[in-house]
Amino acid sequence: MMKKINYPSFSRIFPCLIVSLLLITSCKQNHSGQKHTSAKTGSAEIKYAKGFNIDYYDHYKLVSIYSGMGAKPDTVQYVLLAKGVKAPEGYKKAQLIEIPVKSLVAMSSMHIALADFVGAADAITGLGSLKYVSSETVRKNIAAGKVKEVGIDGTMNDEVLISMKPGLVMVMGSPDAKFSKYETLSGAGVPVMLNSEWLETTPLGRAEWVKLMAALMDREKFVNTKFDALEKEYKRLAAIGAKAVNKPSLICGMPYKGTWYVPDGDSYMVQFLKDAGTTYNWANIHGKGSLPLSFEAVAPVALKADFWLNVGTVDSKNDIKAIDSRYAEFKPFKDNHIFNFNKKVNDIGSNDYWESGAVNPQLVLGDLIRIFHPELLPDHQLVYYKQLN
Repeated sequence: MMKKINYPSFSRIFPCLIVSLLLITSCKQNHSGQKHTSAKTGSAEIKYAKGFNIDYYDHYKLVSIYSGMGAKPDTVQYVLLAKGVKAPEGYKKAQLIEIPVKSLVAMSSMHIALADFVGAADAITGLGSLKYVSSETVRKNIAAGKVKEVGIDGTMNDEVLISMKPGLVMVMGSPDAKFSKYETLSGAGVPVMLNSEWLETTPLGRAEWVKLMAALMDREKFVNTKFDALEKEYKRLAAIGAKAVNKPSLICGMPYKGTWYVPDGDSYMVQFLKDAGTTYNWANIHGKGSLPLSFEAVAPVALKADFWLNVGTVDSKNDIKAIDSRYAEFKPFKDNHIFNFNKKVNDIGSNDYWESGAVNPQLVLGDLIRIFHPELLPDHQLVYYKQLN
């Protein structure tokens, strides 16, 4: 019987949200304990994302980020205020963030993508690593010395971060996270926001986190219009995928250190596969991350599968065969039906699939439908995927 755990195989991050949330609620606070009396003027229209909400009041915005585990006490709140505006009363545990955010430290490719999508990539002044960036704006600013490297998750340089005095540090949890690093930052007056987009169960839900970045940058109208356009295109493509008569089978990934992680049935990746008109062997496994399996558990499926996707850093069938000659026995290997998401890897090795692909699910879905059902999208040119020969 296979053992089931949740690991997010596609975002190179892992959940540790509950404890993270407990930490963040201890960060910079409004010291008033009174209830606020400001008039609520509305809420952001969040159609797909389950991980956050935005309410609007007379002179501020209230952002709520949920743990994703369904427990209300795990909600973290942030009060977004324009410069010089008095903080409202009643949010004892909320962090205060001055908007629009002028200086953002981004700790993942997704955060860069969010800022780029809303037209605020110039606000990025710090990154976990300068090695893996696709945004032309951010790369230009790195070359100009405008962006500092602050250390990847688990090794963040608090001294550098505090000296930078950023308007916001956007972070994500990981198994190696030491919460003391956030306490140091928040204690020094540096707001820290948790981003849990990877817990979303649909591609549109994950992409909808652009609306959170829009609220931080005061660009809601622009971003809503842009999101509506991608949503319309995604739904158009999903309707095409739903018409597929034959639904080919597939496998994803390759073993890593002896374990073969395949997408969980509730993950956004599996929703991609469903919308693209495929049959996925582990679609009924509940979970938002990945299922760790052995080679022997996946091989019987792989021997008969029609396609093989997302094979990591390899670039050819010879690369795959060199790792393990048994892979050459898989049907997709013999049929030349192996596709990888590494068409847009730049000169410094950054794969734009993980960056712009995260906020352009309509392009990713177009690629997948073209791969599985070329007759349904004959004119589509692959954007993020390429066939391995």
